[in-house]
Amino acid sequence: MNYPLFKFVHLLGAILMGAGLIGVWMSDLRSRQLRELNALAEAVRNIAVFYDGLVVPGALLLLASGTWMIIEFHGGWNFVQVPWLLGMVVLFAFEFVEGNTVTRLYFMRLRRITREALRTGAITPELEKARGEGIPTFTHFLDLPILFLIVALGAIRPTSWTLFMVGTVVAVVIATVLTLSIPKLYPWGEAKRDP
Repeated sequence: MNYPLFKFVHLLGAILMGAGLIGVWMSDLRSRQLRELNALAEAVRNIAVFYDGLVVPGALLLLASGTWMIIEFHGGWNFVQVPWLLGMVVLFAFEFVEGNTVTRLYFMRLRRITREALRTGAITPELEKARGEGIPTFTHFLDLPILFLIVALGAIRPTSWTLFMVGTVVAVVIATVLTLSIPKLYPWGEAKRDP
């Protein structure tokens, strides 16, 4: 197989993963606005649909095509000497592990808790508590800035570590600001709040 085909598969994976992460972000944001249980359950279900339907296939395409391109066109382990490529690999590996542990497991648990709330017919204290968890919220809000940084490294291909370092700091700052501000916009502790 030739390079243009692998590049196409790689770009397709990035598009799928990006679309899925945007869908997850929007569905999560909507779920934070809602106090009506059925609408909330639908928003939480959409999170799983975007993760399983777009993010996971996109990540697998990126993993397969990226690994093959590194082996075939970048000299295998020689990629560790190329800042932009090593940066992409490190960030993707971090996202892959974090996304399939902290964030994904949190959203799976949130879906289970939401289903239990549907059975009881009311938003439960467990659901309210789950919506206020800081670490899964932070890692969720970190996903898109890190993906944008990965894309920037691949598009710009810097020969130094400056973009990687500055971009990582900016991504963490953005995720921190979102983690601190978004839950305050839609406080879950106020049962009287309307959607």
